[in-house]
Amino acid sequence: MKKIKDIINELEKLAPSAYQEDYDNARLIVGDAHQLVEGILITLDITEAVVEEAITKKCNLIVAHHPIVFKGLKKLTGSNYVERTVALALKNDIALYAIHTNLDHVEKGVNWKIAEKLGLQNIRILAPKAQILQKLTTFVPTDHALAVRQALFAAGAGEVGKYSHCSFSTQGVGTFLPGEDSNPVIGKQGSLEHVNEIRIEVIFPSHMSSKILGALQLAHPYEEVAYYLQNVENLHQQVGAGAVGQLPVPMDAVSFMAHLKKSMDLQTFKHTPIISDKIQTVALCGGAGSFLLPKAKAVQADVFITADYKYHEFFDAEKDLMICDIGHYESEVFTKDLLHDYLSGIFSNFALCLSETNTNPVHYYS
Repeated sequence: MKKIKDIINELEKLAPSAYQEDYDNARLIVGDAHQLVEGILITLDITEAVVEEAITKKCNLIVAHHPIVFKGLKKLTGSNYVERTVALALKNDIALYAIHTNLDHVEKGVNWKIAEKLGLQNIRILAPKAQILQKLTTFVPTDHALAVRQALFAAGAGEVGKYSHCSFSTQGVGTFLPGEDSNPVIGKQGSLEHVNEIRIEVIFPSHMSSKILGALQLAHPYEEVAYYLQNVENLHQQVGAGAVGQLPVPMDAVSFMAHLKKSMDLQTFKHTPIISDKIQTVALCGGAGSFLLPKAKAVQADVFITADYKYHEFFDAEKDLMICDIGHYESEVFTKDLLHDYLSGIFSNFALCLSETNTNPVHYYS
């Protein structure tokens, strides 16, 4: 039997919680991580109806995209749907886990799913994140450099885009004088040593620093390991907001809008005026993505697909591209399939259920 923490560990491999926005609450919100998993219900939102569905389907873990709690709860009196939902989950020993903006920010996440639904090619992050990379520099005796380098790679260092095992090495001479209480691997106490060393440099995501340093300490032969860490300003091309890709063949605007409606199973959607009869480069962001409009323009997208646009924000298109607001729920509902497919490829010894509850609070009259 697997525990909730085992499920979380796998979800963290897909979308590390370190990649969530500061305002977010992507984590285990309710429940004990050491509880055994009997069944998982996968949903976009957590509501009372979803918890009731989990009870019926005998699922004691709900994995959702949107957190039920964004801010700290000061009471549980049932005065609103958040309090009632959390209380119902606690009463029935059901754990609640959210994987939100961290899943928005990774390849193969929410925006990748939308891009795949639309049949886009050459998909990449629209707005890569900065200041989430670090560089490790360390100094290793020449004979041990290969083993240390391999240990760092195995821990996850040195991955740059579609390349792994990336490092830079230079040769030099290190000096040290072992002190009275030292136990040197090379040299002896009180004698100044000169050792041929390799300077090794590798880059990795900042949240992995403890793991990388642990691997370094285990693999390095010295009693005192010399190293330093630097924050790197480089953009992380595999982590960030939105996505952009190309249609295999250009489409006229009307045909594209019909394609969008069918692919995303839309009843209707809002859009700015058609300004070009050729659509090929498509930028997108699941959920509220108006902040990415400048990025969509910068990549010369023909259309920008997102949700939650305000009236005056539509004017910002300024005939540079067409904006399509397809609705928040509609843009992210297929996240359920993404999570189901991911988890079912790892776990097979308990039920994985897609929620059948429509949690969309927005309805359309026609």
